Amino acid sequence: MKILVCISKTPDTTAKIAFADNNTKFADAGVQWIINPYDEWYALVKAIELKEADATTAVHLVTVGLADTDPIIRKALALGGDEAIRVNVDSHDSYFIAAQIAAIAKEGNYDLIFTGKETIDYNGSAIGGMVAELLDLPYVSLATKFTLEGTSASIIREIEGGEETNKVQLPLVVSCQKGMAEQRIPNMKGIMGARNKPLKVVEPSAVEAFTNIVSFSLPPAKAGVKLVSADHPEELVRLLHEEAKVF
Repeated sequence: MKILVCISKTPDTTAKIAFADNNTKFADAGVQWIINPYDEWYALVKAIELKEADATTAVHLVTVGLADTDPIIRKALALGGDEAIRVNVDSHDSYFIAAQIAAIAKEGNYDLIFTGKETIDYNGSAIGGMVAELLDLPYVSLATKFTLEGTSASIIREIEGGEETNKVQLPLVVSCQKGMAEQRIPNMKGIMGARNKPLKVVEPSAVEAFTNIVSFSLPPAKAGVKLVSADHPEELVRLLHEEAKVF
């Protein structure tokens, strides 16, 4: 079985968010970059678990980005990926990125494609569904558990107010979230071995992007807290009515 895991680079959650070039670009000076946690902790680790259960399974990684994403890919290889492919282009358009991944997946004839449920920077949750549509494959989102028997997958996913179980035949695309697997840390053997694992760089397919970023903005600063004495509940009611507009 061949598994393709989609990997993206995101700022560490502790990074200070700022913008440059008249608020049209993310200011990345001094930012520590990490593997998107949903891609690493759940999609990649689940693929590695499947490989551990069946030694004939190959786990390949794909990312869309420039050379500065190579350290992120190497870490993913250190965790247990067998080889990686980087599409050499920088884009923030979900369709463009999905089309690049779909082209790689189609060429590689993969049985299973894992993505994280979303990236922690843009929170779009769009890539998995787009990849599945472009490949005309079944898609299961928000998966929390995944088991495989032969070519039949049993997938539990979250729904409003509960969960559902899906039975799907391979090949398919799955987006993963908390519950799919437990976070792992690369060991020294994996780190050393990752240096020699294949990282293939390919040029992007000719695809038109549908969107572009016009500007970024930070949310408005929070107002100071107003304290109301317990002896004056009428003042609290007035503030809720006139300022907070809650009723």
